[in-house]
Amino acid sequence: MYKTRNLSNLERQKIVQILLEKCKNGKPLKGSMMEVAEQFGINRKTVTNLWKKARQQRDLGEVINVISKIKGKSGRAKLVFDEEKYNKIDLGEKTTQARVAKAMNCSQSKVSNWVTDKTIRSHTNSLKPGLTDKNQLSRLIFSLSQLYYDELCKKFMFKDQSNIIHIDEKWFYITKDGQRFYLSQTEPDPYRSVQSKTFIGKIMFMCAVGRPQFDANNNVIFDGKIGIWPFVYLEPAKRNSKNRVAGTMETKPIESITKHVVKDMLLGKVLPELKRKWPANASKTIYIQQDNARPHIKNSDADFREAASSDGWNIQLVQQPPNSPDMNVLDLGFFRAIQSLKTLTNSYKLDELVGAVTTAFNNLEVINLNYVFITWQGCMLEVLKLRGHNKYKIPHMHKTKLAKEGRLPQYLQVDFTLVNDCIRYVENVGDASQIAEITELIDSVAVASQD
Repeated sequence: MYKTRNLSNLERQKIVQILLEKCKNGKPLKGSMMEVAEQFGINRKTVTNLWKKARQQRDLGEVINVISKIKGKSGRAKLVFDEEKYNKIDLGEKTTQARVAKAMNCSQSKVSNWVTDKTIRSHTNSLKPGLTDKNQLSRLIFSLSQLYYDELCKKFMFKDQSNIIHIDEKWFYITKDGQRFYLSQTEPDPYRSVQSKTFIGKIMFMCAVGRPQFDANNNVIFDGKIGIWPFVYLEPAKRNSKNRVAGTMETKPIESITKHVVKDMLLGKVLPELKRKWPANASKTIYIQQDNARPHIKNSDADFREAASSDGWNIQLVQQPPNSPDMNVLDLGFFRAIQSLKTLTNSYKLDELVGAVTTAFNNLEVINLNYVFITWQGCMLEVLKLRGHNKYKIPHMHKTKLAKEGRLPQYLQVDFTLVNDCIRYVENVGDASQIAEITELIDSVAVASQD
């Protein structure tokens, strides 16, 4: 079965000419109609109608004329998209295609066509942290501090981040209210239930990752995955139930994450595991970057300093800029990757949730973690361009494709003019002493270039 289409006048004339050549005693040979239809990729009925019209003209002694009567501009007039009118529509009226159709006084199918041909685009919008002027300046200074000047390339580049460990906390839920599945027509709808949607079981985890390290042959020296640990405790069951007898040790989530709890996790889990997994030949000077959450301890904490400086280690706690989840690789994409893998396993109990999250963390490919560190550099580059603001899209570099072609940069370059403009901006609105090192460097580069 062929799709209906309008034949050109030349095609119509050729079809009639071929049929006339295949005639015997004024009638086309058997099978000729189907043969011509297949030749032109049209329905047999179309060929039959053309021949019927040509035969009537021939029998009347008229000149055979099968030219189409369809004019150049025919059919329903196309509704022209009025972009100026559309841009004036309130944003609240652009949340569904039905509301857009009503605002534009057109059919919903027309709006669907506009979406299909990309006249209008579908956009999912998420909230971003509100930034004060001080926050923006802090983000700008932080991004500048991650730069150095490469004498060989004569370019500003982002520093080697192999001695930076990112830590953060995240709630993981046993399940979520709305979950999409793709089922066959005969497959029954899955039944999922909880006692209360308001109190779905959850556990907070602390995660620590660094940038993976590779040797000259691209073999993994350090996978960057320090660990992920749940904030839980064990408690004996107080009474019998259908699931266990009284006295059975049960996993319970720590609901209130205080400074004492975070400190115990940092000293009891993160530091020992970091020291155990850290490459033997790597520098023992390490920076653990954390956000500004209140439960986090400071670098000056006496217990932390004792544990972080023992046996020749020099581990420092540093803060990322306030209201800046895009400055931490965990919030930037690694947690999302863990969540995606975690959903592959159905969890019904807290112990199963712990196992699913831990398995997802261990199964994540090292190369994906390295990609997130490159994306982090891209975000800092956008922060420099916007003078500290977060009004930008997460940059996409097609890293997988570039890696296959051997063209993926490990450290992004930054234009000299951009760095200079950012420094002058900080000097005008903030405290330039915080970027004294990079300021001196760019001044020396400018002098050298003049010489």
